[in-house]
Amino acid sequence: MGIRRVGLNLTLFDFEPGEGEARNIAPGATHVSNWLSLEEQARIADEFDGWTHGPVPIRGASFHGHEMSVKTVCLEWHWQPSGYSREATDVNGARVLPIPVWMVDLGRRALRDTDHSWVDVGSYEPDAALVNYYDSNARMGMHQDRDERSLSPVVSLSIGDACTFRFGNSESRGRPYLDVTLESGSLFVFGGPARLAFHGVTKVYPGTAPNGCGLEGGRINITMRVTGLSG
Repeated sequence: MGIRRVGLNLTLFDFEPGEGEARNIAPGATHVSNWLSLEEQARIADEFDGWTHGPVPIRGASFHGHEMSVKTVCLEWHWQPSGYSREATDVNGARVLPIPVWMVDLGRRALRDTDHSWVDVGSYEPDAALVNYYDSNARMGMHQDRDERSLSPVVSLSIGDACTFRFGNSESRGRPYLDVTLESGSLFVFGGPARLAFHGVTKVYPGTAPNGCGLEGGRINITMRVTGLSG
């Protein structure tokens, strides 16, 4: 699929407080630019490379008989349009890799830095991550994240090329919506009244990945979720 990346052999995660500026997009939705440092981005890109070669390879999920342009690898729970499962029944039947402890910690830091209560921060236990790779032609149609039983916030991280992220309302795919540019290192958190808002990616901007982020081209997006599932 042509992932072009630059590797850093770093395995320890010691994240520093974010230095980006927070912007409230809607009640319950916050965008923070430059939340991840270049070193942090490169470390995550290096981890991503390992995930794509894990027991379940990265793939484009099939939706209504058509393969999505976005390629996805999952952690802890495997997502497909029919829902979540432990095993990737639509790929090779293997069990997906577990979500790493550092990612759970990162999710809690994201809530802290977007002014969630200490109770929410301490109790946040994301148990699934959808890790998407966008090439320059990939798009994501407007959709709701509603396959989870829990309505805990979704934490989204971006690495690589910038994109236009369209964040809408919870009633329909149409207006009102707001287009937000997510650059490498961006954090986007949506929960509360914004948890079921429709959202999507309308455009990726090739050649905008900053030097040192771990990718020469393309975009990695990680969304952490609390499924509310067991077993």
